[in-house]
Amino acid sequence: MFPKFTGMGSLAIVAGCSGDLSALDPAGPSAASIATLWWVMLAVAAVLFLLVVGLFLATVFVPHFGRRVTQGQWIIYGGIALPLPLLVLLTFFAFWQGEYLLRGAGPPPDDIYRVEAHGTMWSWQFSYPDAPGKAPTQDVLHIPAARTVEIAVTSGDVIHSFWIPRLGGKIDAVPGHVNYLRLRADHPGRYGGVCSEYCGTGHAGMRFEVEAFEDAASAAVSESEEWK
Repeated sequence: MFPKFTGMGSLAIVAGCSGDLSALDPAGPSAASIATLWWVMLAVAAVLFLLVVGLFLATVFVPHFGRRVTQGQWIIYGGIALPLPLLVLLTFFAFWQGEYLLRGAGPPPDDIYRVEAHGTMWSWQFSYPDAPGKAPTQDVLHIPAARTVEIAVTSGDVIHSFWIPRLGGKIDAVPGHVNYLRLRADHPGRYGGVCSEYCGTGHAGMRFEVEAFEDAASAAVSESEEWK
């Protein structure tokens, strides 16, 4: 029974790293940066855990191990000196990844595609200033693939949070304020999006879908036949 349970548990863990709303299955550069940071943090945490458990087992099973170390020395060397180098490296890596994301919010590239996302309880409406004549869409966002998309996020009532896990990080939709998010889908396809800020009884159903098309001309079509 134990091997069977282990296999099922491992399968469940692996399955949790993929899927339409998994931030660990990136499909764009911003999401890839976030996923990389997550995996590095997990690796550092695992190393620290193994070091602490190793010291504990050594004190239990190795005769006289650590008997001459005082309580204060255990705190200084084991609690501070041991994890400090790994935590410093992790901090610098996190700042480096954060700087990468901030650079993405710098001056817009020449081929940027602008979209407006307006959240209300409990749906999203998208409009397309760079696609004249395209009708607004509800709960379905059309974007071109392999191109930077700048999304102006607003709210008409309470605070919502706009999040497409496989394409980038989340950003709040605040009433009376415009927040900007830049992301890119590496390939055409469908990607799930959610509101990640509790906003009332309909919050769980405040989902939307992103359709990334081969080019901006296809994304500008109001009713696409490609997905039917």
